[in-house]
Amino acid sequence: MSNKVLILMCGTALALAACHKNDAATNDAATDMNVATENTDLNMAATAPSPLTAQGFANAAAASDKFEIESSKLAATAASSAAVKSFATKMISAHTGSTAKLKSTLAGMSPAVTPDDTLSADQQAKLDSLKGLNGSAFDSAYASAQADAHQKALDALNAYAASGDNAQLKTFASGLVPTVTAHLNMAKALK
Repeated sequence: MSNKVLILMCGTALALAACHKNDAATNDAATDMNVATENTDLNMAATAPSPLTAQGFANAAAASDKFEIESSKLAATAASSAAVKSFATKMISAHTGSTAKLKSTLAGMSPAVTPDDTLSADQQAKLDSLKGLNGSAFDSAYASAQADAHQKALDALNAYAASGDNAQLKTFASGLVPTVTAHLNMAKALK
């Protein structure tokens, strides 16, 4: 073989190897993009719906009611103050009624909305914290948790009433504002 043929063959072999290397890099990049897209899709699926959508608002309202009821049930045995126990009894009744009203508002909506009352990480942490307390320590922590929870609920109601995506739920939200405002003021008075 002549040197020219040998050089030409080596050059061709190097060029082909480089092309395959670029194809592999392109395939790796495409695979990485697909994995990133799939991970983004999974992350988006794992995030909660916006509180301004009917589903997001229903979930937030249901979780808020559940937190109020569960934390208030603890007050029956852990609280030392008669005022805290009385407030807790009112919260159980009011939030049980609020949950029923939410469900009746959602009944028959199209598309269907089913509230998910799973507590947020913050709500669960506060509930767990309350479970370890009793007496005046419970009373103080419970009053603080109730004031915080009612402020968050009031903010969510006002936001949805102003900018929500469902007329029936906007009416529900605005209708609860006076009640939640009264609960917030009562909770602040417990401190």
